[in-house]
Amino acid sequence: MSDDDLGTLFDKARAQSPKVPADLMQRVMRDAARVQQAGQTGAGWRGWVALLGGARGVSGLITATCVGFWIGVAPPQALPDFGALILGQATADSAEEDISLFGWDIEEG
Repeated sequence: MSDDDLGTLFDKARAQSPKVPADLMQRVMRDAARVQQAGQTGAGWRGWVALLGGARGVSGLITATCVGFWIGVAPPQALPDFGALILGQATADSAEEDISLFGWDIEEG
């Protein structure tokens, strides 16, 4: 089978519209309306909490935010302190030492 034959088959398939039974379409639309109504949890902060996964989702986001902020403010010794480098509080020598911990200096040759 060549590409032209396959293209011809696809063209024939596109020309025929699928026939969906009316009762099936009514059931699908009824289920869709029910799901949409169930998804409307309300406006305001409670709606946002529900969209984020409830209390578990929000607590995970808060924890990740706090840990990320803490690592950014006071990074462990094994991590390079890019924040201090950006703010001008680190010297170039200390930044090079931090970067060499990860083996990035090997790429330079």
